[in-house]
Amino acid sequence: MIRVTTVAAGSIGEELGLSPGSELISVNGRELEDFLDWEFLTAEEEFTLVVRDPDGDEVEYEIERPLTEPLGVAVEPARIRRCANRCDFCFVDGLPEGLRDVLYIRDDDYRLSFQYGNFATLTNLKPRDTARIIEYRLSPLYVSVHATDPVVRRWLLRNPTAPEILEQLREFAAHGIRFHTQIVMSPGVNDGQVMDNTLADLYALGEPVLSVSVVPVGLTEFSQHSRVREPTMEECRRAVEQVEGWAARARAERGGPWVHGADELYLRAGLELPSEESFGDFEQVENGVGSVRFLQRRIREDAELFREWHGLRVGVVTGTSMGKLMPQVLLPLEEASGASFELIVVENGLFGPRVTTAGLLPGKSIAAALAGRDDFDFVLIPGESINDDHLFIDSMSADALAAMLLVPIRFSKEFSDALELGAAA
Repeated sequence: MIRVTTVAAGSIGEELGLSPGSELISVNGRELEDFLDWEFLTAEEEFTLVVRDPDGDEVEYEIERPLTEPLGVAVEPARIRRCANRCDFCFVDGLPEGLRDVLYIRDDDYRLSFQYGNFATLTNLKPRDTARIIEYRLSPLYVSVHATDPVVRRWLLRNPTAPEILEQLREFAAHGIRFHTQIVMSPGVNDGQVMDNTLADLYALGEPVLSVSVVPVGLTEFSQHSRVREPTMEECRRAVEQVEGWAARARAERGGPWVHGADELYLRAGLELPSEESFGDFEQVENGVGSVRFLQRRIREDAELFREWHGLRVGVVTGTSMGKLMPQVLLPLEEASGASFELIVVENGLFGPRVTTAGLLPGKSIAAALAGRDDFDFVLIPGESINDDHLFIDSMSADALAAMLLVPIRFSKEFSDALELGAAA
């Protein structure tokens, strides 16, 4: 059973009399467990729906509708499946005390992998979960592989019962499931020959593995530094060589790069980023893979739109990682817009200087960096730094930040989204 949260006006759901709080019991006799059941079992022109209304009465509906007409019913989010692993580099375990309770939830949910592209390890699947993935064709899935050697992987995950990932991937691949995968590189554990073996194993799986990313492990000041460390420049350079070697093979044999190093890997290696073409279709840009080249492409595509910023002075807030890369993004943006931009690199005052990503900047650090500044027409704030409730990682709200500053702010992920008037705060 799942509950209705909202019903769109004029929708089929409203015609049926559904309302927030209505309980959706079953479709065609199958009990509803979560949003997956609701989305997939109602993807038919005709079906039988059993509902319990807020008064406790059960009603059965025989529904007929064209597939082009949505039901207009939103349901409650699924209860998050918790992680069964205890990775030394776990971000949640590297959080300081005193943050929002929800931030300490270590999720590892295959449903969120399919719905949002969250990476999951697949270590907590029960037989019913495997059956649902196959039945509903939940593809692509985003999978944290890290290493295909089962001993190494169990060590990385601190989970002695983790199933063999290659067997899982083969089983799903046999039913048409495809994957985007990642390797979080922990130096001395899954780099070097272990990484080469992992890439070889994933490559051998063929078409089902759509992409692989190699991301250097990142730690906060609160991580378990006695058990894990960040890679050196030389270790990152060796990893880049491996990535580019396998990418060259994939281009020659399959027509695309297949494996990518994250921008952070190249930054730590002290190497220039690959070309835009090297990132294919930017399948893992949300994982920090090709972020700079993606932004450059978006600016080029929307060049004419940026003319509305002509003559303006714009501040651009970012973290210390992108601070080193952002100038090559702002230069074409200045040329396209005729505006002038000042890069404002903010050090993370919550997690410490080791955490360099813009998406984890706390509101207080941004406020401190912009205090007293009134010389901008507006300031762009990383859109990734706030959640759906417009809260920063330190629980400061976007409205609270805007009230503290002397200049307007706009949240942006790719610059062109800040052209909309509604983006201003």
